[in-house]
Amino acid sequence: MTRARSHRATEQAFAPGEAIRACDHPDCSAAGEHRAPQSRDRLTDYYWFCLDHVRAYNKAWDYFQGLGPEAIEASIRRDTVWERPTWPLGSWRIEGGEGRLDAALARAFGAGPNGSIRPVRHPQWQLLSAHEREALALLDLEPPVTLQDVKLRYKGLVKKLHPDATGNDANAEERLKRINAAYERLKHCPHL
Repeated sequence: MTRARSHRATEQAFAPGEAIRACDHPDCSAAGEHRAPQSRDRLTDYYWFCLDHVRAYNKAWDYFQGLGPEAIEASIRRDTVWERPTWPLGSWRIEGGEGRLDAALARAFGAGPNGSIRPVRHPQWQLLSAHEREALALLDLEPPVTLQDVKLRYKGLVKKLHPDATGNDANAEERLKRINAAYERLKHCPHL
């Protein structure tokens, strides 16, 4: 217990005008300023001891006294998760008994015939024409994209495929022409 909490507990125990509580140890007339739980089953019911007797009580206190090894292990396991319910990984069930989480994810994202997840297209994909989709594919982009994304990719590809960088490679020059056409098409697209 921290010093501040200990001080607050003492203040709460002895309100102004209230008689000082005596130590609960037999034959002790000192003030009972320190609390100690009465038993494992009654952790919020306290004995009030003086400093010497609370030290002796704490030294002799055994929370697990009278419990077998299985009960001790179960108590430790419950305490490691703050006595919250737990379950094995992968056994979580969806409300309404509709099946396991992986089945729900497969339904949400669309499972293929072999159980693989097929990608879900972004809503922007349906707004684009076939030519605009093809232009995005040439730039290696997929929705959601903005005009800024298109410009950045275009600049990067132009630097990479420019004749000065490729040494007048005919394939690179042809690809650069297709990328220029794709950029011109996407530059005027209202859905970006």
